[in-house]
Amino acid sequence: MVSAKKNNKTLVLVGLLTGLIFSGLDETVVATVMPTIIRDLHGLSFYGWVAGIYMLTMTIFMPILGKMGDLYGRKRIYLICIALFISGSIVSGLAISMPMLLVGRGIQGIGAGGLMPLAMVIIGDTYPLEQRAKIQSLIGPVMFLPQLLGPTLGGYIVGHINWHWVFLINLPVGLLTALIIGIGMREKRSERKRSIDWVGAFTMMLGLLSLLLAPVLVDSQGLAWSSPWVIGLLVISALLFMLLVRIEKKAKEPLVPLHLFKNRTVVVMSLFVFVLMLGLMGGFSSFPFFAQNVMGLTPTSSGYLNLALMAGAVPVSILIGFLITRVSYRNLFIVSFVFPIVGMYLLAQVGVGTSVLYIIIAFFITGLGMGALFGGDNLIVQESVDKEDSGIAIATVQLFQSIGITIGMSVFGSLLAQNIKSSINNLGNQLQKGAAKAIAMGDIPQGLTPDMIEKVQQAFSNAFQNIFAIGFGFAIVAFIIVWFLKKEVLSKKEENEELAKGSESKS
Repeated sequence: MVSAKKNNKTLVLVGLLTGLIFSGLDETVVATVMPTIIRDLHGLSFYGWVAGIYMLTMTIFMPILGKMGDLYGRKRIYLICIALFISGSIVSGLAISMPMLLVGRGIQGIGAGGLMPLAMVIIGDTYPLEQRAKIQSLIGPVMFLPQLLGPTLGGYIVGHINWHWVFLINLPVGLLTALIIGIGMREKRSERKRSIDWVGAFTMMLGLLSLLLAPVLVDSQGLAWSSPWVIGLLVISALLFMLLVRIEKKAKEPLVPLHLFKNRTVVVMSLFVFVLMLGLMGGFSSFPFFAQNVMGLTPTSSGYLNLALMAGAVPVSILIGFLITRVSYRNLFIVSFVFPIVGMYLLAQVGVGTSVLYIIIAFFITGLGMGALFGGDNLIVQESVDKEDSGIAIATVQLFQSIGITIGMSVFGSLLAQNIKSSINNLGNQLQKGAAKAIAMGDIPQGLTPDMIEKVQQAFSNAFQNIFAIGFGFAIVAFIIVWFLKKEVLSKKEENEELAKGSESKS
């Protein structure tokens, strides 16, 4: 348990934010320099695995590290996570082959899996509720900084140094973060001896590996969702999760306490973030393709369209931080998540003549809703469970969010490719030899007539209209789920306990 009275709260906050920013920045910088890395290491066939292995290990270890923080101390496990991230960065930075790079990225992912959930819990243990609400409302917007700085920083490092320093720069930043947390944070050690449920942990790891390996294989190896390999992995995953439930029922110290799934707030928030991320992230992650091939924007310009999303999310996130201790969070979420429905409806109307201003407005409106999620989800979950379960509770909700993102990006990416391929096949007789195949892979070859280019762009537009129409449906489902949240205002647990004791003494 964190001892808030002895903590240097400023140092703790600076250390946690630095850790979150540098782990998030690593993802965007690496994505920017990947073409250079692939060229130097001759690893085109491993392209999709560089991001896939990172997401895979991060998601798998997220609940395990969250639980270990509850059992063995948040500070200790957080520093171990930083050490793992630094170690993975060193391996990646010194990589002389793609397999070595993948090993490093996997180790980095393990460390990253504990940074976000443990940071939220440490902030919860360090600050009183009202201050915590305001601080956590800034976490989401802060995590947009990597999206803003990543492409520029990655380009600078590759242009002026070399790609190895994209990873090696994490060494001094990580050590500084660990030093700040080590000096500023104090934690009481529990005298009770507790051990993690390793059988349950191993079963969960295998279950998540089977579940998340399916979309990774679809993305990186080009397998179809109907492939026997993919179906087999999903069946194995379902069986392992059924086995996990039986194991956790008998475990003395279960990895994921099953009583969490009797907690209405945890269940509703888990389902909500899963559905929302599943439906929205697929379209947004693929949008640079539309912006470049239909709207004619440069790669850099298309990437910065996400700033419109941030412009909507930041003020709402801050506002939610001030209101969530005064207004029912159910009402706040109901009002906020009307906006993603409107935003996705607008995006479902995109076409060849869509202007940049139209996209900025649609992204901004969607961001207004996402700001409520950044400003309140972790706080709501943390206040709904006992303090000893806060680490695993937050990690569980974030696990569902990560699974939604991973599956959503893969499924929507596959649907997009199928829609484009189907539309291009209808133009096959009108295209030059080999052009149809190139277009289906996302490239518009030179030599096409203006009329044919417009038809190809229309095919791309139709594909994105279908993707965003499906996302519109998911946004409606997410909005319905929000209505099942409790209609309550967040208040300090300590105050509630004192009130309860007072009423008992009077009676």
